[in-house]
Amino acid sequence: MKKIKQSKSRKLLLQEVYEVFTKNPSKYYNYKQISAQLGISHQSDKMLLLVIMEELSEKNLLVEKEKGKFCLKNINSNSVIGVVDIIQSGSGYVISAETQQDTFIKQKNLKGALGGDTVQIHIYPTRNSRKAEGEVVKIIKRSKSDFVGIIKVSQKFAFLIPDNSKNTKDIFIPLANLKDAIDGDKVIVKIVAWNDGKTNPTGEVIKVFGQAGLHTTEMHAILAEYGLPEEFEENVEQAAKDINGDITSEDIASRRDFRNITTFTIDPIDAKDFDDALSIKKLENNNWEIGVHIADVSHYVMPQTVLDDEAFNRATSVYLVDRVVPMLPEVLSNNLCSLRPNEEKLCFSAVFEIDYKAQIISQWFGRTIILSDKRFSYEEAQQVLETKQGEYVEELLNLNELAAILRKERFKKGAIGFDKIEVKFILDKEGKPMGVFFKEAKDSNKLIEDFMLLANRKVAEYIGSAILKKSVSNDKAKSERSFVYRIHDRPNEDKLRDFSLLVKGLGYSLKTSNHKEIAASLNQLLADAKGKKEQGMIEQLAIRTMSKAVYSTQNIGHYGLAFDYYTHFTSPIRRYPDIMVHRLLQYYLDVDNNRKASFTILDPKVLENQCKHSSDMEKVAADAERSSIKYKQVEFLQDKIGQLFDGVVSGVTEWGLFVEIIENGCEGLVRLRSMEGDFYLYDEENHCVFGKRTKNKYQLGDKVKVKVKKADLVKKQLDFEMMEKNYF
Repeated sequence: MKKIKQSKSRKLLLQEVYEVFTKNPSKYYNYKQISAQLGISHQSDKMLLLVIMEELSEKNLLVEKEKGKFCLKNINSNSVIGVVDIIQSGSGYVISAETQQDTFIKQKNLKGALGGDTVQIHIYPTRNSRKAEGEVVKIIKRSKSDFVGIIKVSQKFAFLIPDNSKNTKDIFIPLANLKDAIDGDKVIVKIVAWNDGKTNPTGEVIKVFGQAGLHTTEMHAILAEYGLPEEFEENVEQAAKDINGDITSEDIASRRDFRNITTFTIDPIDAKDFDDALSIKKLENNNWEIGVHIADVSHYVMPQTVLDDEAFNRATSVYLVDRVVPMLPEVLSNNLCSLRPNEEKLCFSAVFEIDYKAQIISQWFGRTIILSDKRFSYEEAQQVLETKQGEYVEELLNLNELAAILRKERFKKGAIGFDKIEVKFILDKEGKPMGVFFKEAKDSNKLIEDFMLLANRKVAEYIGSAILKKSVSNDKAKSERSFVYRIHDRPNEDKLRDFSLLVKGLGYSLKTSNHKEIAASLNQLLADAKGKKEQGMIEQLAIRTMSKAVYSTQNIGHYGLAFDYYTHFTSPIRRYPDIMVHRLLQYYLDVDNNRKASFTILDPKVLENQCKHSSDMEKVAADAERSSIKYKQVEFLQDKIGQLFDGVVSGVTEWGLFVEIIENGCEGLVRLRSMEGDFYLYDEENHCVFGKRTKNKYQLGDKVKVKVKKADLVKKQLDFEMMEKNYF
C-alpha cells in the first residue's frame, strides 16, 4: 500500500480516479473503495479522494447516487428529456415519452426545476427491480414565468410565497418591484431573472388581487394560478355580438325540420346554456324515432376567426364552485346556441329509429332546425318519472325505458359504472358556504347520459368503421380519414394489483386475471360499496386506478364505456373537440353525398396537436375546479374549529393520514407527528401507518373520529386531530 506523494499532482490524481469509474461504468464506489483500487492507505489521502470525487460530481462527470457513493454519469446513453411532476414531499418524477416510464428525482437533484418544466435528466443505472431514479442536468424550457402567491414584505425586500406547493422556491422581489402590493396581498409575480437553480429567482409584481383569504381574491387567484382567463377580450366579445342570429329561409331549406316534433331539454336547475335536446316520435310501425339534437355551434363559429381561436385556446368551459368560465361568449353560449324553449334553433343531430328492444334499426346524421317545447330541470323530469304524472309523461317514460335497455346492454358488454356522488355547496350572496349537500345521479340524469352516449358512439362508428372502409372517388384521402376520438386505455396492471390489495384489506374483492373479468368485478365492487361509509373513497381510488380518457386521432376504443368507437359530439358550447367533430362529420357527409364541402379538414398532425391541447386544457380545468372546491371546504370548516366529526381514512402518506368527513365530504390531514400515544411510521408496501410501540395500525377505509384543528384559507389546508378509531 502506498501513500500519495506530495509531488503527485492533484490533476493526475483526478484523472486516475475518473479512470477507475470509466473502466467500471455500471459500478458504484465510495472513497474507501477507490482508495483500495489506487492502493492508497493514509486516512488524510483517502479524504482527499472524497473531495476529488465530489469535484467530479460538480462537473457532471460523476453522480452521487447515495450519500458518499458515486457512479459514472453517462449523458449519452442514460439521458432523456421529459416533463417534471413535483409531489407533496418536494421530490418529483420526470415523465418521458422516450422511456415510457416515470423516473424519480430527489428534491436535491431537481436543480431548480419546477412542476411542468421540460428538462434533460440523467438516469442512474438500476439494480434488480428498483425503480428508475435520476437527476436533472439541464432545464430546457420553463413551463411558466408567472406565479400566484402571497407577498411577505420586510424593510429592505419582499418575497412571494407561491400558492402551488409544487413551486418550492420563494421568489425574491425588490421593493421597487412591488407595484403597490402590501404585506399579505395575493398577487401575480413574473420572474425576471433566475441565473441558476440554486438561488431564489427574482421577480416583479404584475397584478394585485387583494388581501389573501377573501372570497373574490381567492377565486381570481385560482384562475390566475391555472392560467385561465377572467373575461373575454373586447374584440372577442364584439365578434360574438356581430353575428347575425337570424334564421334564413335558406337555412331552413338546407336542414331537416323537427319543429313540429315533440322536443325538450333536461338540464341542471341552474343551467343557462342548453346544448342538447331530445325529440321523440312514434312511427307507424310502432318503432320510435329519437332525435339527439345538439346546438350547431359550428354554424356560427367559423374556422380561422377570432371566435374560433379563442374557443380553441380555452378548449373547455371551467366550472368553479361559484362561477362558470365559459369557452364561448355569453351571446353564443346563453343565447344563440342555447336550445331555449319556444325558440327556433339550428342544430346538428343524430336521429335513430329504435324498436321496443332498443335495437337501432336505422340512423341519420345532419343539420336540423328544432323548436323545444319544454325546459325540464333534472328534478322536474325525475318527479314525472317517479309519479308517472305531469307534462310529456308518456314521452319521458318511453325514453327512460329505452335508456335503461341501452344501459343494461352497455354494462353487459363490459362498461364500468361510476355513479360518483358530487359534493355541492350552498352559497350565500357573498359566496360563503352555508351548507353542503350530496348530488346523486338519478334516472332523469341517466336518461340523458344514455342517449348522449348513443349519439357519441354512433357518430364515431360512422366515421371510424363504416366510412373508412369505403373508397370515395372524389375524396383525396381514400385509404384513411382523420377524426377526433375520445379514447380510454386499459388500466395499468400494477395499479390494479395495488388497488385489489387495498380493497381486500377493506373486506372486498377484485378479480384482475383478465380485462373482461376486471370490468364485471369492478362493477360488483362498486355495487357492494354503495351506501357504505367508504363508498366515496373506493370510487375515488377506483378512478385513480383507471387510465385517463383523452382526445386523439388514433383510435384505441374506450375501455371504461366498452365502446370500440367513441367521440364527443354532444357539448360544443363547452368543449372544443365537439366543434372539431361537427366540422369533420359535416365534411365527410358532404363528400360522400357529392356536395361541396362546408369545411376544409386539417392535416392529421394538426388535428392530433389540437387533440393534445384539448386534453391538456381539460386537466387544467379539472385541477382548477378541485382547487376551488378545496377552498370552499376549508372555508366551510373555518368556524367549526374544535368540533368532532365521523370520518373515513381516505389516504395514507409518509407525512400523515387524509380523513374524509362523512357528513360533508371535506378532507383534511392528520399529521403523523401530531398523533399522540406513540411514534407512528409509514408502511409504504402495505399502505398503512403503525405505532412503533403499540403496533396500532391505521389504513385506508378505517372509521375514525377527528377534531377540526386548523382551517388555513390561504394554503387551502385542513388539519385534523385524531380522536378515536373504529368506534362505529
